[in-house]
Amino acid sequence: MSEFRWDPLKGAWVITENQRARQPREFIIERQQTPVTVCPFCPGQESKTPPEVFALRPDSMPINGPDWQVRVVPNKFPVLRIEGELQQHEFGLYRNIPGVGAHEVIIETPDHHRSLAHLDIPETAGVLQAYRARLLDLRKDLRFRYLQIYKNHGIEAGAPLPHAHSQLMAVPITPPVMRRELNTCRGHFLATNRCLICDLLAQEIEDGRRVVYNDGQFLVVAPYASCFPFELSLYPIQHNHDFALQSDAELLACAKALRNMLRRLYSLLEDPPFNFILHTAPPIKAQSGKPGYWETLPRDYHWHIELVPRLNQIAGFEWGSGFFINPLPPEEAAAFLRAIDPDLRF
Repeated sequence: MSEFRWDPLKGAWVITENQRARQPREFIIERQQTPVTVCPFCPGQESKTPPEVFALRPDSMPINGPDWQVRVVPNKFPVLRIEGELQQHEFGLYRNIPGVGAHEVIIETPDHHRSLAHLDIPETAGVLQAYRARLLDLRKDLRFRYLQIYKNHGIEAGAPLPHAHSQLMAVPITPPVMRRELNTCRGHFLATNRCLICDLLAQEIEDGRRVVYNDGQFLVVAPYASCFPFELSLYPIQHNHDFALQSDAELLACAKALRNMLRRLYSLLEDPPFNFILHTAPPIKAQSGKPGYWETLPRDYHWHIELVPRLNQIAGFEWGSGFFINPLPPEEAAAFLRAIDPDLRF
């Protein structure tokens, strides 16, 4: 029968169905396609985007020109803008602050027809280097409480433009999801003097049923309380709280794990739409009224990447109750993914 599963990191229950055997082909969806006449992310179209803020290209090549490997530009239609001051306004029980922040696009490859799964390991590492560079730069702005990197792949996942890209948003408020994670990890550390995620990784490695990839440096697992079929999480096995502090060698190892994960999904589910989100430590800043608030952060938090294929719809019960229903146990999802040769179709 179905069962409720508790996620100790998210602090939430999930309903996992296991009433009948499901096959991966049942989760393959017909992808929508967007016709693009002129792609602003392609080489030669650099004038169609705002001026770049970062790029990987040969030193001899001019900025805002072609011959780049990865290019980062401000979003042409940003949700939040860098200009402005933070001033809170109150209206009875309501309050607001101006939409100050940053919204950037990381163009992952100059090739319009290659997805992140198609890139080789050094190319994937280049994308991660761009993430690191922008995190290190934007955290200097004391207005920003959190820097969120995420990727939408496919129209169904919120990416109308097919050229491979991810995005970064800097926000002046700690997002509720991250606030819950940070508080949960801090509470576990204060109670046990251990990192919650390190404890979870040790349990997953010992159990083995939900492990998809383990090279001794990075671990990919189907979480015990997965909210969605084929949901995956990628972790550095050695404790590290801040993605921006990763060395080039560590980013190369991360790129290997990330590519392995993406290629298994691509082959098994025929290039599914997905979202992935980088969960990393916020900038460590003193907060008035909270002395020592970030004192344990380097020891209690553990960065990771969460990947959610967009294969089913969230309906009324999920919205009304907060209980997600996963029709495929993660143990079965992991077994299907382990059986895939990640390089078979590449």
